[in-house]
Amino acid sequence: MRAVAIIGIGQTKVDEHWDKSLRELTGEAVLAAVQDSGIDQIEALYVGNMMSGSANHQQQLGAYIADWVGLRYAEAAKIESACSSGAAAFRAALLAISSGAIESAVAVGVEKMTDSPGPEITADLATAADADWEQDQGVSFVALNALIMRRYMYEYGWQKNDFAPFSMNAHANAVHNPFARFRKAITEKQYLEAGMVADPINLMDASAIGDGSAAVVMVPLDKLNMDSPIPIIKVIGSAGATDSIAIHDRKDPLWLKAAEISSKKAYSQAGIGPQDIDVFELHDAFSIMAALSLEASGFAERGKGPTLGLNGSILPSGKIPIATRGGLKARGHPVGATGLYQLVEIVEQLRGTAIGTQVENARIGMAQNIGGSGSNIYTHILERVNR
Repeated sequence: MRAVAIIGIGQTKVDEHWDKSLRELTGEAVLAAVQDSGIDQIEALYVGNMMSGSANHQQQLGAYIADWVGLRYAEAAKIESACSSGAAAFRAALLAISSGAIESAVAVGVEKMTDSPGPEITADLATAADADWEQDQGVSFVALNALIMRRYMYEYGWQKNDFAPFSMNAHANAVHNPFARFRKAITEKQYLEAGMVADPINLMDASAIGDGSAAVVMVPLDKLNMDSPIPIIKVIGSAGATDSIAIHDRKDPLWLKAAEISSKKAYSQAGIGPQDIDVFELHDAFSIMAALSLEASGFAERGKGPTLGLNGSILPSGKIPIATRGGLKARGHPVGATGLYQLVEIVEQLRGTAIGTQVENARIGMAQNIGGSGSNIYTHILERVNR
């Protein structure tokens, strides 16, 4: 298998893009990534998306986007893996290049959610849960996460305010990200007084939907000049794993087994451990998911995830910086695009261009994208290999 590098990134601001169609939004990110890459030939396009068929009444996103961005006749396909669709599209492109089947590819994630009424989007999101045992019982995604968070607080003795640092860190970092939806810092008081959605999850525990697209261009590493003055970002670990869709079918509902498996595989491929990660873009769709991801990925002991927020370890200057450009919480969570936003943000950190929240001497970064309530998880590790 060949080593693969990311040579181009592009993204749109996460927002309510009433003036842009699905193809325009996606095209903006793809063309920005291609321009950033400096190459003019792309052989394949992989589009990560969850709900274009229901929310936008458009399937066939492979051909739909390829035609729009000038890649007619190129290989192209849509990849769906719920909220981890973006990371799944990236892995598809990675495997295609590393196998030798193609020489260049774009992985792009997109979701256009705000054109549809809120109840319809809530119903669409619920399709990532078990249709028989969760969705048909009327349990929304936020309700499922609320059940997990309530049990976690009971089992390990945490209080509501102990989760505030996750949201406060995300919003403070988003202030410096021009592509983030909510560029405003929050206080602990604002966190605690936010409206309740599904007890104990309030508005400041939950990420917001939005419209957005992010993309990366990838090529074989051996095609690049290692003496280049431009930072070269190599993919050194990539793995995916699944768990039961229904939470009640899991041996331990408070443990993200798929995160544990995928991160261990990625660490093994990279020849490193959690202690070597300089920055971690995790899937903080809800505050509880941030805590569970930190634990399953080896950064905190079981039941001790909130400690990393309380002691400042998750800050850009901390031991394991997370949500450095706002995370899902403040950048926004256009579900099928989130995995690519995370990878774009890791590349920014490794290139040294994350203005305002740059992690000092960042060389190795990890991104973890979660589908469903932990039923499909992808973990990717990137390294700057020159300069």
